Amino acid sequence: MVLLYVFILGLLVGSFLNVLADRLPKGQNVLWGRSHCDYCKKTLRWYELVPVISFVLQVGACRRCDKKLSWQYPIIEVVTAIGFVSIAAYQSGALSIIASCIIYSTFVVMIVADYKFQIIPDSMIVTAIIGIGLLLTSQSIGIYTLIHLGMAFGIMFFFYLLWLLTHGRGIGFGDVKLSFVLGLLLGFPEAIIALYIAFLTGAMVGVILIARGRKTLKSKIAFGPFLIGATGVVFVFHTQLLHLWSIYL
Repeated sequence: MVLLYVFILGLLVGSFLNVLADRLPKGQNVLWGRSHCDYCKKTLRWYELVPVISFVLQVGACRRCDKKLSWQYPIIEVVTAIGFVSIAAYQSGALSIIASCIIYSTFVVMIVADYKFQIIPDSMIVTAIIGIGLLLTSQSIGIYTLIHLGMAFGIMFFFYLLWLLTHGRGIGFGDVKLSFVLGLLLGFPEAIIALYIAFLTGAMVGVILIARGRKTLKSKIAFGPFLIGATGVVFVFHTQLLHLWSIYL
């Protein structure tokens, strides 16, 4: 029953995360202003804003202009709810659960914002850092935290050099800031493993998109989703990846 309540909370939070992902990159206010249809700009009524249910009842279309609504909204709501339930089921301690949900929420917003607008909002970077600070506090202090800080600054410096050498064309400055979050959260050697996975998958997807004619060599591809996705992979397959690390290195 508790997990059901957590799932519902996740749906509600996911609805707000959609607002953040759409408005923050545009510099719009996220606390004021009613949600509206992307096409006809008509203000949505309260019963058109119920997570997932409204989308299903409206058959994925606006009631006024009949334009198809983006699947982003129900997908993000469900993904957030599933993430919250997973965190509540496998994490222990109220502070640890709250911190993990905060971090997860910022990652969801950053993925969508970077994919749609190629912008990683600074407010989400700051919020993620606060969440990670709470998470580290709930788990341990001292040398463990210092290792994470050292990893964060080390990776950020590496990404900053890449940004300088490529004049911002290889990676964006948002990726530089996101790399600090990745290093702070994972520490060593997990952050190195995540970087390897992110660069590998990013290169593979880039080659596939170019081969299919959807991108060119000069096209920009959002790298934030690969960094965050790789972080998730490291969390899920933590033991197996560390075992491979110990074998080959």
